[in-house]
Amino acid sequence: MPTGPETSLSPRRPQILFYGTYDAKAHPRVQVVIDGLRSHGLEVVECNVPLGLGTQARVALLAKPWTAPLFVIRLLSRWVALWRQGRTYRDADVVLVPYMGHFDVHLARRRFRRTPIVLDYFISGSDTAKDRNVSNPVVDRVLTMVDHAALKAADVAMVDTDEHLRLMPDWAHGKGLVVLIGASDEWVAPSRPAYDGTRPLKVIFFGLFTPLQGSITIGRALGQLADDENVEVTMAGDGQDLLAAQEAATANPRVEWKGLVPSEQMPSLCAEHDVCLGIFADNPKGMRVVPNKVYQGIRAGCAIVTSDTRPQRRTLGDLAVYVAPADPTALAGALRGLAADPARVAALQAASRSAAARFGPAGVVGDLVARVEAIGTRVSG
Repeated sequence: MPTGPETSLSPRRPQILFYGTYDAKAHPRVQVVIDGLRSHGLEVVECNVPLGLGTQARVALLAKPWTAPLFVIRLLSRWVALWRQGRTYRDADVVLVPYMGHFDVHLARRRFRRTPIVLDYFISGSDTAKDRNVSNPVVDRVLTMVDHAALKAADVAMVDTDEHLRLMPDWAHGKGLVVLIGASDEWVAPSRPAYDGTRPLKVIFFGLFTPLQGSITIGRALGQLADDENVEVTMAGDGQDLLAAQEAATANPRVEWKGLVPSEQMPSLCAEHDVCLGIFADNPKGMRVVPNKVYQGIRAGCAIVTSDTRPQRRTLGDLAVYVAPADPTALAGALRGLAADPARVAALQAASRSAAARFGPAGVVGDLVARVEAIGTRVSG
């Protein structure tokens, strides 16, 4: 019989390093994934030097390519800091490069050569350029090369819908993993009285007024509601289609245009409303996404009105009122109908509150937890 000390080997759950120039405050998906992994008991550490350029600024580079050297200089300065700081995290079991990490993933691959790398691929550069109307054959070719190079550098590539998964090149499908966008816990609002029809229906839209969001369609619908005193609307945000949306809604005196609202104030502002609007575009990207605002509206306890698309119906089910994409008359009719049917609004609000946990951080990362444990678990004694 053995007389020496017994040794038992047991699996150790992986440590996950978030690495890159991401900005969790500007892009809520990053924090949702971090919080979700931690809620499942995984250790998450961060090595982060924010680049300081959001999506709009990066898209502007495509329209002004002569400014690209400034972007490169800024990126390289952050990479120098990341490279140095990375020495501290050599024992990480999995490296996760968050949203907008198409370049950062190459630095991660060189810094952590033997470590599995997860890239939050989320959106492709070429797809974004097309959505923002700054694409041309040269830009599309270059961004497709950037997209494919990022996918090759990663072991796992996260996207947000099955439609985006199918959009990946065939050779990368085995790397793909669908992780819903979800919304952070700060969007969960205290219970409040349901809409009862004794006051106007309060509706909110918030966003960057991109073509994807269909804000011009919303503006036209609001114009059709100009004579309806039972619907009041808040429009929060700014972006390329703002002026066109405002012009379309000019006749409606019950629309408040709030401009950009600090991100920390958005959850409480949303929770003050009965209905949260999703997206209404009929462009290709609009048919493939489930926008973050519907998850946020659900967690805030709002009824949801959004476009009738396959990914939204599959994900939201009975939680939303669906209208045909790019159809302002259908949208106006849906809002009139809800204002006249308090019981339905109250039921939708109750359904949102019941579904809040499903679209919170812990709820959306289940498959990601399984994947990182599969690729990152080591045996320790």
